[in-house]
Amino acid sequence: MRRTAARAGAAVTFSGADAAETGVELPAPEATPAPAAPAPVQQQESLRTEFPFQLPRGYVDEAGTVHRDGVMRLSTARDELVPLRDVRVQENPAYLSVVLLGRVITRLGTLPMVHDGIVENMFASDLAFLQDFYRQINAEGHTRAAVQCPHCAEPFEVELGGSRLGES
Repeated sequence: MRRTAARAGAAVTFSGADAAETGVELPAPEATPAPAAPAPVQQQESLRTEFPFQLPRGYVDEAGTVHRDGVMRLSTARDELVPLRDVRVQENPAYLSVVLLGRVITRLGTLPMVHDGIVENMFASDLAFLQDFYRQINAEGHTRAAVQCPHCAEPFEVELGGSRLGES
């Protein structure tokens, strides 16, 4: 039987077969931690919150300048809730899209500021374009659905023209 003592006062340890013969239980060997594997490099996805657009006709300001290039940001819940308290929207629910677009369009041409008064004076075709664009960017980029023809079973996509802007 082999006994070792590292220093005075240290516990006596048995090794190998000696420990089995004497019936002494050895403490479990301390597990040495495995070297940490390098953390996988994660591609951090950046969330795109602003989207450029170009109006089909363009907004014409008081000076006669046409503004076509703009930027719209993603809508927040607040953007959709605040206009509901607007008196104009309460009196005429169709005005909701005008107020909502006035909140989410961050730039239009060289205008210093975009607000619902600007949107209110846009051509109807530009307003329709912006309503559709709003739906597309806030519905994760598309408003299409995959469907199948009931007669020939051929798959195809349809454009879902949602309800009015700001409504579910």
